[in-house]
Amino acid sequence: MDWFFAENIEEKHMITGEDAIHITKSLRMSVGEVLTICDSTKKEHLCKIERISPDGVLVREVSASECMNEPSIEVTLFAALTKGDKMESVIQKSVELGVHRIIPVLTDRCISRPDNKAAEKKHQRYQKIAAQAAMQSRRAIIPEVCSFMDLKKAAGMLGEFDKTILFYEGGGSPLRELITPDDINLALFTGPEGGFDEREVDCLTENGAQTATLGKRILRAETAPLAALSAVMFHTLNLE
Repeated sequence: MDWFFAENIEEKHMITGEDAIHITKSLRMSVGEVLTICDSTKKEHLCKIERISPDGVLVREVSASECMNEPSIEVTLFAALTKGDKMESVIQKSVELGVHRIIPVLTDRCISRPDNKAAEKKHQRYQKIAAQAAMQSRRAIIPEVCSFMDLKKAAGMLGEFDKTILFYEGGGSPLRELITPDDINLALFTGPEGGFDEREVDCLTENGAQTATLGKRILRAETAPLAALSAVMFHTLNLE
């Protein structure tokens, strides 16, 4: 079942823009076929195509129900910016795994340091990738990808979370000792290609972060966020 997002859905709804083009040009759907639209209240609407025109795709609601595809835990991923297009893969896979929000962080050892113009362009692309991944994985929401921020500013946000876990190659507690299925609001920090500087670790732990390990092997910067998210979803029973 093809999956789309909209703010509000009434009995009849007009799909326009890129979604309409995707339906008609890529999916080659026709009148009478059905698709699902998830709204801002996390309801999924089964809809049938009634008309395709230059204005868009008109659909009629057949049924509606609460979308049950979201994890029980809201995870904000503070992922250090990686070089090249690795961050795009991190965002795509993180959304598929159930992340709630992604914040790219500039740390001391980040190789990629885009200027403001390039950063804004990347931000727009990252959000588009998140939207596409949310459609593919049938999420109830499109996770937000925030603008880039430095680690000091990120550390100042830690009071918003029930727990903050810093995955550090220098060691820490096993993840199973830090989280439970009852956790609601969690922050995860993963580092860049060169890892975290010790002063950055101190900054985060002084603001409440707990260090954790992902095992004895050193993971690549683009692997660690996905391993961390997978482990969190497993330990909170969201991979069952």
